[in-house]
Amino acid sequence: MLLRLLVLVVLVLAAAWATAAVAVEVANRSQKFRGELVDIGGRKLRLVCEGPKASTAPVVWMEAGAFSGAADFAAIQQKLTAKGMRSCAYDRAGMGWSDAGPEPRDGDAIVADLERLVTASGERGPFILMGHSMAGLYARQFALRNPDKVAGLVLLDAVTPEMIAQPGAETFIDRMTGLARLGAAAGGLGLKGPLYFMGDRIGLPPAGRREKRLGFVSRRQSRTAYAEVKSWRAAAAQAQAAGELDPAWPVAVITAGPPSPQMNAWNTVRQAPARMSRAGSIDNVDAASHTTMLGLAHGDRVVAGGERVLAALHPLGRGNPQ
Repeated sequence: MLLRLLVLVVLVLAAAWATAAVAVEVANRSQKFRGELVDIGGRKLRLVCEGPKASTAPVVWMEAGAFSGAADFAAIQQKLTAKGMRSCAYDRAGMGWSDAGPEPRDGDAIVADLERLVTASGERGPFILMGHSMAGLYARQFALRNPDKVAGLVLLDAVTPEMIAQPGAETFIDRMTGLARLGAAAGGLGLKGPLYFMGDRIGLPPAGRREKRLGFVSRRQSRTAYAEVKSWRAAAAQAQAAGELDPAWPVAVITAGPPSPQMNAWNTVRQAPARMSRAGSIDNVDAASHTTMLGLAHGDRVVAGGERVLAALHPLGRGNPQ
């Protein structure tokens, strides 16, 4: 009798959990999202551009890290707009509100989509590329395939192809791939919905927070995130094959977290693009984490990195470089 009661309780809880998961996703999907859907040739990607179109400064074009999309940059975009700078962030194929794309979701596929989106957006380059985490690979490959569209880079705790050779990196990639696989499985079973309120670990403004939470519990986004992370090694090889960044590009590297032996070693590799640049800068936000560096609390340091790149491009503080 006790066993039957226990089974009944488990079934009721499971049904309630699944019902809550569906309710959360349906309720939030019906809400209006920021930005617009841009056709890139048979598929549409969500693009969120904010700030004055008349700005003479280069547009800051943002690429989110693994598991992420435009929502991650909601606080940074808000802060850039307050500074009079225009910025654009987007959801990669299969993330957020963007249509899914064919696999593999490696660097070649992601950068090809980005190239089409930049062209279709009508935004005028060259751009300051801002890449967070795994997006450091995509930013590098895009820059080297499209040097005429790049004015400088801001790299936020960004992965470089060379990091794979660092001690512990292969183990870390395997761990991240396993986590992404688990997330995809849990999402497919509808188990993540009730975890909606755990989705924002960045500290975003309200609209971005809602989008981030929705992405966290999205079944489709979980599957896409796994497809991207399992292509990490391929994306790193593709970025490395593209070559080295042009030393003429100003590069701001910003890392996060307190010093530790492993992070110090990884940060040395992360900082290499700034050291190779004619106008490189390096900053570490001790009080921030890999995620909170993008939020309202610490985002000013990210904006300052963009301003350093801008200052290197425009020593007089105005106009486009001639």
